[in-house]
Amino acid sequence: DTHWRNRSEFVNGRAQVVEFLRRKWNRELDYRLKKELWAFTGNRIAVRFEYEFHDDSGQWYRAYGNENWEFDELGYMKFRYASINDMPIKEADRKFRWERKS
Repeated sequence: DTHWRNRSEFVNGRAQVVEFLRRKWNRELDYRLKKELWAFTGNRIAVRFEYEFHDDSGQWYRAYGNENWEFDELGYMKFRYASINDMPIKEADRKFRWERKS
């Protein structure tokens, strides 16, 4: 089983993770992500990230944060803790402009 915390939302079990990701991907459009490995040991990984997206009204955002992951003995994600801060930005202020692959 898997347990996630994303911002203030708690997600438990794979079915809830699928639904969470479906909502996220429907809300965060034209998503561009940059992740950086901070640390790892054993079955744990810590990363920092920033990403950009727009909502359905066309407002762009840049999100900053960090994630901590723990994996089980089969390599499945057991725990995921994400702390994220969103900042509205103008389209002209975007940093991540690479084309999305199909």
